[in-house]
Amino acid sequence: MNATPVFTEQDFRQIYDLVYRRFGIYLSPQKRSLVFSRLLHLVRVHGFKSFAEYIRYVQNDSSGRALMALADYISTNHTYFNRENSHFEFLRHTAIPFWLDKLQQTHPKEKMRVWSAGCSSGEEAYQLAMLFHEMLGGIFARQQAAVLATDISRAMLKKAEKGIYADENVKRLPMNLIQKYFVRLNENQWQVKPFLKEMILFRRQNLVEPVYPFKRKFHTILCRNVMIYFDKKTREQVVEKFARYLENGGFLVLGLAEVLPIKNSYFEYVQPAVYMRK
Repeated sequence: MNATPVFTEQDFRQIYDLVYRRFGIYLSPQKRSLVFSRLLHLVRVHGFKSFAEYIRYVQNDSSGRALMALADYISTNHTYFNRENSHFEFLRHTAIPFWLDKLQQTHPKEKMRVWSAGCSSGEEAYQLAMLFHEMLGGIFARQQAAVLATDISRAMLKKAEKGIYADENVKRLPMNLIQKYFVRLNENQWQVKPFLKEMILFRRQNLVEPVYPFKRKFHTILCRNVMIYFDKKTREQVVEKFARYLENGGFLVLGLAEVLPIKNSYFEYVQPAVYMRK
């Protein structure tokens, strides 16, 4: 068996620089062991003799596939249904009724557009679709609302599109919703029913890119537990872009551990982790 390659301080610094520059993810020194354990698999699978050789491979790969594989392994992707449920209650009782009523009065043929930014394996996006189905009914949900779900990781997007989840991910949902929107595959897994997927468009999107490829603005953006991995400068840049792609009066929903500065040019505080576009 080959000896485990050494992960030097220079290796970590190069990974840090590459990941920060391309994805905006800040890797603190405390995450060095985590980075080592995650990338060791890639180093071994591709037969590299050192991390330095692997890093050169990523830097010289013009196809971009090696960089995407790095993003898949470095991003944190643990999530589950009904995470921070207070946000879905806010959407149910405030954000969705507000925008559906406003659109009905001003643009009756226009859909409410919601963006799940940093959707990971898709739980948040599917729960948004469930919420619209519960509030509007199946046919009307598809006619009146649409969900865009994006992530930087192609591996996570593939998993999201399959819509297959373990009991552990689904168990926080009420049983009536599980029975209505999922099919039992085996004793440990559930799969989202096809009609729920019809409301969702999954796409890859890097949040640190200077411009997003969206022609129309959103009425609500959820970006929960994503910006905790960005430094202050990157967070400010992403928030500015969210403001650019939100309708006036639109809502931005962050994770409960994420807070915008009290004095900012774009958003007003509504409730913990929920802000309205000025």
